[in-house]
Amino acid sequence: MKPLSPDNRPSTEEAAEDLNGQLDRLVNQLASQGVTLAQARGIFERQFILASLRLNKGNITNSANDLGLHRNTLRNKVATLQIQATDYRGSGKRIQSR
Repeated sequence: MKPLSPDNRPSTEEAAEDLNGQLDRLVNQLASQGVTLAQARGIFERQFILASLRLNKGNITNSANDLGLHRNTLRNKVATLQIQATDYRGSGKRIQSR
């Protein structure tokens, strides 16, 4: 696979199409495995929050802003999902638990 440059990057439409195709395949896979909507929603929410925390190096306030949530709402979700935001501080890689 060649690296992306300004000349060979997909257009916004192509990128959205690719994302929709990936999402469609994932949804079909989950549905074929008998995953319920509630389970899929929970999986997605957790992964989306984790991705935001990684991008923001564990910063709850910045992640909440990116996710369109109030800081306290995200803090409550993180606690409910038993996510340690502090595990995502630093280099962008999860810190190993001791």
